Amino acid sequence: MVTEKSIDESIRKSLLKYHFRNLFTKKQIENFDDNSELRRQTFNHKQDLSVWNLIIICIGAIIGNGIFVLTGQAAATISGPAVIISVIFAGITAFLSALSYSELSSMMPFSGSSYTYAYTTLGELIAWIVGWDLALEYLVGAAAVSVGWSGYFKTFFYDAFGIELQSTFTEAPLLFNSTSRTFEIVPGAYFNLPAFAIIIFLTILLVFRIKVSARFAIFFVSVKLIAIFLFIIVAGMHIKSENFHPFIPPNEGSLSKFWGTGILAGTTTVFFAYVGFDLVSTVAEESREPRKNLPLAIMVSFFAVFIIYIAVSIVLVGVVPYTILNSATPLSVAVNAIGIKWLGIIMDIGAVIGLISVILVLLMGQPRIIYAMANDGLFPKIIAKLHPKYGTLYIPTIFGGVFAGIAAALFPINVLSELMSGGTLLAFFVVNILRFKGSKFPGKFKAPGPFWIPLVGAVLNILFLATAAIESIARLFCWMAIGLGFYFFYKAWICIFKRSKSKEPTSTSLNSNNEQSMITLNEI
Repeated sequence: MVTEKSIDESIRKSLLKYHFRNLFTKKQIENFDDNSELRRQTFNHKQDLSVWNLIIICIGAIIGNGIFVLTGQAAATISGPAVIISVIFAGITAFLSALSYSELSSMMPFSGSSYTYAYTTLGELIAWIVGWDLALEYLVGAAAVSVGWSGYFKTFFYDAFGIELQSTFTEAPLLFNSTSRTFEIVPGAYFNLPAFAIIIFLTILLVFRIKVSARFAIFFVSVKLIAIFLFIIVAGMHIKSENFHPFIPPNEGSLSKFWGTGILAGTTTVFFAYVGFDLVSTVAEESREPRKNLPLAIMVSFFAVFIIYIAVSIVLVGVVPYTILNSATPLSVAVNAIGIKWLGIIMDIGAVIGLISVILVLLMGQPRIIYAMANDGLFPKIIAKLHPKYGTLYIPTIFGGVFAGIAAALFPINVLSELMSGGTLLAFFVVNILRFKGSKFPGKFKAPGPFWIPLVGAVLNILFLATAAIESIARLFCWMAIGLGFYFFYKAWICIFKRSKSKEPTSTSLNSNNEQSMITLNEI
């Protein structure tokens, strides 16, 4: 006997089969053109970002902790003066991924970055993995940079005014012990208030439209670049040739310290300095002529940053012995060591103001990834709702800001930066594969070189990821496991529970039998 209950059960099973058959369904690029125009009309995205705005956003995202903190630390503890080679190697490796991003952004100029690219090439499940990974990259990256900002904020008060801020509310209460591989409580430290406060402030700013944020980004990036150029010019006049010797220090018994292997380990460390150029693709639907301007912005920004990084690394290890650069503020340490106190204060100001642009762009990118995923049905639609007055993605912006702020307040910079690096390398790996598979789609930018170049980039990304600490890899996979759990739960929830909201009357369902099941399936 056919009952309503048996029909409902049949429909639910059919829905489950329908949805899980589509795990690797690819989204056709023809649909994206219509979809993107529909999104612009429906959600009223303002296309007010020029190529200059995109370049500022890109440079603002790239120049951050990597050059202000990690290059000096890598020179002191890993590579010595040969950190210059590490910077070049890391730049070449990142450039391969930048080529892939440029070509793919020209093919698919839509909010969502590599998540969108993955959906058209590898299917829904891989797209979810990439999108979830990008959410981690941007949020944890914002937290990591805000912790670095907090350190320069504290140093500025000491260098400029002789005021030493107490660690009680300026340092994270948790410290990871790499020897015991456990987290430890830091005595006297309760909450990194400056790191938390700057994220919350910028989160509030982002709720009030992107154009306001873009103007702030121009100011922040300008101050940062002025400080860096002053460092290169003024400190560069104090370079001493003896500081470059030995250029490649002898190995100290560990494969990851000095000698040739130290150069490779240093490459992995300073690779973090090039992270950020991918963020510009998340604002594709808010930019003018994105097919032309996105690749142009990525390429111009990357080459400018590449030259700046080489110059900074040469000056940094040339003005002082590399052994004194193991500091949270190595640029300030270098200029103070050669007696230029005023330049040290400027470096502090440049970092305090300049790092804000990095945090801003990272916080700006995360909501746009979630927006793209919500519009594709992978998150509840309400998450993609825009603010009725300001037209911003206020729901994911607020939730993301709170998440990043709490992470910045509680965790140390090494844990956060390593986690971000792992997530970024995973995303870069996928993007290089996507460019290799997606080259059949039309675009206004074609990356130079043979077809196997993206595969070289993918292999290098995986090699760098493999050299990360086992704890960082484990944390990355834990995050991905949580994401996959949510993905399958949400699909099952849609199939099983949302059916009841659109259920037909009992008599119709009974009379229609399996035919009604097919109609309902097609409608969904």
